[in-house]
Amino acid sequence: MPAQAQQLRANDELIVETQLRTGSSPLLLPQYDELRQIVTGAIGSLRPNMIIESLYLYKKPLNYHTTASVWDAAQRTGVYNQAAAIGTLTGIQYFSASRRAMRTFYEYSSVVDGPQSRNPQADPVFSQPPLSLTLYARQRDLTFGDNIYRYDYTLTTNAIIFIQENVTSLSYGIIPVIGRGKLQSIMAIIDCGDSILIYTVSLVSALSLPGLNDRVRDSFTNRAEAVLEWFTGRLDSELFR
Repeated sequence: MPAQAQQLRANDELIVETQLRTGSSPLLLPQYDELRQIVTGAIGSLRPNMIIESLYLYKKPLNYHTTASVWDAAQRTGVYNQAAAIGTLTGIQYFSASRRAMRTFYEYSSVVDGPQSRNPQADPVFSQPPLSLTLYARQRDLTFGDNIYRYDYTLTTNAIIFIQENVTSLSYGIIPVIGRGKLQSIMAIIDCGDSILIYTVSLVSALSLPGLNDRVRDSFTNRAEAVLEWFTGRLDSELFR
């Protein structure tokens, strides 16, 4: 992706790609083996009819640069804890394409103690992050209602990758549009020494109805941007101050 790399380095902008057909391949997927295995495996099992990708380069303040393109232990732990801070998603905003206005994304977001439970738990905080972690979360949003999601985290040498998958089916109003396990949103946070490359992809196998696909696509595109803003905002305020 030489063109995208140059664009990211030259400009502080977000690159977004959307594809609406089964059999599509990601266009922005970085050359990172662990991530490529996760994404291609998810596409093979899910066979999504909607792929929404984004790519963003977060530039660290100068005093947080590392020389070996591998973050130090403190940075890795701090980034991991921010990625696992699911409760802080409560109240984040996104731009609603249908209403042409800002709207609350997650009205409520909390870690819970299991896939069948709605008992809230505090966000985990690690002094040494685990190589793998599974969390369950209850998240209520104004588009798809009150649902349970599973979050799976993987820690590699210079990346944190997590996958959000819906445990309950998602409905748009009274119409069930995304069955259980038919949404996987993947975020990869890859350290680059002086910056962090953030890649997200939402893989959706959704019910296809006239007029509905555009709304679901726009919703996921704008929501992906909202999650990115949430995460980079957490880095700004909690880690790279």
